[in-house]
Amino acid sequence: MGRISTFGQHLYEGRIAFDFVGRRKLWYSISAGIVVLAALAFMVRGFNYGVEFKGGVEFTATVKVANSETSDRLTQAVEDSGAPDAGDPTVQTSGSDLIRIQTRALSQDEATKVSKSLEKAGATEVSQNLIGPTYGKQVATKALTGLIVFLVVIVLFIWAYFREWRMSVAGIVALVHDLVITAGVYALSGFEVTPATVTGLLTILGFSLYDTVVVFDKVRENTKGILSSTSKTYAEQANLAVNQTLVRSINTSITALLPVGALLIVGAGVLGTGPLKDLALALFVGMAAGAYSSIFIATPLVSQLKEHEPAMQAQAKRVLARRAKEGALVTTAASAPAAPARPVQSSGAAKRAQPSRKPRSQRGKGGS
Repeated sequence: MGRISTFGQHLYEGRIAFDFVGRRKLWYSISAGIVVLAALAFMVRGFNYGVEFKGGVEFTATVKVANSETSDRLTQAVEDSGAPDAGDPTVQTSGSDLIRIQTRALSQDEATKVSKSLEKAGATEVSQNLIGPTYGKQVATKALTGLIVFLVVIVLFIWAYFREWRMSVAGIVALVHDLVITAGVYALSGFEVTPATVTGLLTILGFSLYDTVVVFDKVRENTKGILSSTSKTYAEQANLAVNQTLVRSINTSITALLPVGALLIVGAGVLGTGPLKDLALALFVGMAAGAYSSIFIATPLVSQLKEHEPAMQAQAKRVLARRAKEGALVTTAASAPAAPARPVQSSGAAKRAQPSRKPRSQRGKGGS
């Protein structure tokens, strides 16, 4: 812990610094590659929408042991039920004694036939939940409306708090970056998109924004009055702000990811399915992406936008001119010849006889 504290102190004081802003092209390239991969996954594989979005019937069957053999038996029972629209169901285990079967939309008579067929195949108890496709459309519409309202409020909040529209743009870019990556992971993993997923997506927006605002606040503190300063450029002060908040960002992210990771392991590995798994995956991926974007995307983008201002360009020229002048003075001083040593002149006292010191045995005996 002492080494971490010392490392953080050195980062805060600027004795150790990582060049986040100066190497922004590298971070942009990495993010662009991830975003393109996520977009391709979405276009090729698409989302695995849950029954809440696409409509249908969800049967929950209680069995003695929920394993692949039991799932295959219940799948065959659904296909043999005599309901034409119940073919090709989606079957998932949920815990040690529950199996979820999802089918397309069925009439009540067809759903009853499926329930009886499942009971004949060994299910001790079967419950059914009929969901119309209009419900899924309502959920999707409300989620989209909530997202748009959230983004508008965030733009206004950042602009009002920092008085800087460039920070609003960078914050929105970071949020979209996190959303696209999370959506791509969902498409690649094949996890179901459920209302719990939507809840997780809206939650990660708040986490990503929180981390970004903390870094922006330090950037504002470091760049206050920078137009009259000739010590550092805006990019250098912004990079210092990222380094000063780096340890805090890492600690906050790890602290948040550990319990979410535990939820994901329990939801996916132990329970097998359900809202817990869907929520945990969105939170885990979104929080990790949010921690990355606040450091590697948001602040470098703000710096890049600010560097296009004429006032900032003039300030950067003054800083570079001062450094060039100081470097020239140091070079001149180092290359100047050393002054010749002044010869030591002998003094008149050197010609006079110097008193001698008597031995201890003769001291105090006068002239004898």
